[in-house]
Amino acid sequence: MKENKFMAIYNDLLLHIRKGIFQPNEKLPSENELSQRYQTSRETIRKALNLLSEHGYIQKIKGKGSIVLDVGKYDFPVSGLVSFKELAQKMNKPARTIVHELELIEPDEYIKRQLETENKEKVWKVIRAREIEEEKIILDKDFLCQKFVPTLTRGICENSIYEYIENELKLRISFAKKEMFVDRVTAEDQKYMDLNGYEHVVVVKNFVYLEDASLFQYTESRHRLDKFRFVDFARRTHHPGMSDKSLK
Repeated sequence: MKENKFMAIYNDLLLHIRKGIFQPNEKLPSENELSQRYQTSRETIRKALNLLSEHGYIQKIKGKGSIVLDVGKYDFPVSGLVSFKELAQKMNKPARTIVHELELIEPDEYIKRQLETENKEKVWKVIRAREIEEEKIILDKDFLCQKFVPTLTRGICENSIYEYIENELKLRISFAKKEMFVDRVTAEDQKYMDLNGYEHVVVVKNFVYLEDASLFQYTESRHRLDKFRFVDFARRTHHPGMSDKSLK
């Protein structure tokens, strides 16, 4: 029950932060005030605040309390394989996908190298803008091998290609290799994104593989700088023979 209680408090405080009831750089109520508000112990409040801190929503400063951090950016997991539809559902924000191009092409040499395709193999080219809260902040450029995905429609691309591949084609998407860098804005970015004056975008290249290790998709996702933070979880592994004392 204690765990349920602190998670309920965490979720309630997080909702207040996301709705702007607690503004960036504002101090949260003290542990005493929160324990009275939620009719619980300070220990339970502390657990909820620690979780908010771990997830990057607040900064706990000794002697000053808990300061709300700017959460105007959206979490995009680096190590996970998440579709935009799944991400939008998790964020619970108004979102839509706008399909600008859908065609079956003979790939150029660059795309052939990315997908490791043979000369005569055709590839689906899909250009989609991703809109969140009425701002187009991502441009996705997808290239999928036709031998694995024989058919694609505009409706599938507006909804979720991954959902179609897994539920209709019964293929299992297994893992991806990713590359991240910052790039200058292109004419295509300017055409399809709401850039708000930004001259650079964050680019994430994805090489996506099926369960049998077949490379079936190459994607270039171009993100507006101010709206996305890329998150991952890492734990340091102690090497054999290395004690805690040797790390100090």
